[in-house]
Amino acid sequence: MPRYNFRENEAKWQRRWRERRLFEVDAEAGRPKYYILEMYPYPSGKLHVGHVRNYTIGDLVARYRRAQGFNVLHPMGWDAFGLPAENAAMAENIHPAVWTRENIRTMRAQLERMGFGYDWSREIATCHPDYYRHQQKMFLDFLMIGLAYRKESWVN
Repeated sequence: MPRYNFRENEAKWQRRWRERRLFEVDAEAGRPKYYILEMYPYPSGKLHVGHVRNYTIGDLVARYRRAQGFNVLHPMGWDAFGLPAENAAMAENIHPAVWTRENIRTMRAQLERMGFGYDWSREIATCHPDYYRHQQKMFLDFLMIGLAYRKESWVN
């Protein structure tokens, strides 16, 4: 029996999945809906075994539910906003926007090579203004009605 040629076979099937847009989902009347979302990774540059474990479990559940007839929404995004990205970029002497975009591109390519069934048409990144403007507006609304405030206090 010949050995399984993973490079050839994985590339072939993943190409077919992309061409058929197999993991993109729209609402379908009569099919039960199922939503699965693992944590969004911080785009640090490369995936590690902890990422792979987490996303493999999510992918397994999504595929199982699809096989059961569910209309499965399984998106991916990036927890890419804030001080950690800025500090990492400064340590590398790279602008944070460039650093983050490059890392997202690298990590997305890694996830795609692993064959996870994400609906990439719904990809988000928390560093994009179309995403964080909603949080900023909500914070300002909370501030205006007194649910957010500034106070000196001890912090653990």
